[in-house]
Amino acid sequence: MSTDDRIQRAREIYQRAVYGGEDGALAEAERGLDAVEADVALARGRLRHARFQNEQSVEDPAELPLFERALALYRALGDARGEAEALFWIGCLHQFIRRDDATAVPFLERSERLAERAGDRWTRSEALRHLGISAHAAGRLDEARERLEESSRLRREIGVLPGVAANMVGLAYIAAAQDRRAEALTTLDEAQAIAEEHGAHAVLGHIERARARI
Repeated sequence: MSTDDRIQRAREIYQRAVYGGEDGALAEAERGLDAVEADVALARGRLRHARFQNEQSVEDPAELPLFERALALYRALGDARGEAEALFWIGCLHQFIRRDDATAVPFLERSERLAERAGDRWTRSEALRHLGISAHAAGRLDEARERLEESSRLRREIGVLPGVAANMVGLAYIAAAQDRRAEALTTLDEAQAIAEEHGAHAVLGHIERARARI
């Protein structure tokens, strides 16, 4: 059911309750609006995250509470897919904004497991990417490579090719760290071709920085 459908359903149930004395469906309407609230909270949190990523400003204090509210609502609704995505964003915030892998990783691991059970390839690919970043930072290069390769496989399946290019930047850094510089440069060439084809300008910037460092 879409957001508009849920809101319209709540209106209809309100009218039946007020004018017809039928209050048996009020709980149903509230659950529908909880789902709307969860979706909106998650969307608002994502926009704040995008603003931080693009502007490299200070953390928005509203971002984490939005993701936590979405998580609580999805969990109460029994929405495993929504819960997995909210867990991912909480983990991503701790990792990317707060630079706190110790806090981030348990959220990312729970997100990945739940997304796999729910059949949510997008969220699972995101969680795997960030688990790969954590493994890379900790020096577990083989694990990092496996995580990023699996994330890339999922992203290819669902057609998120700019995300594949972003993962390839990480894979290039890993290859370079394992003394496979030629492979690293070839990987960056492939990533650049994908990023250029899909207008992924931010990824192109990451590619150029990687070339300078490798």
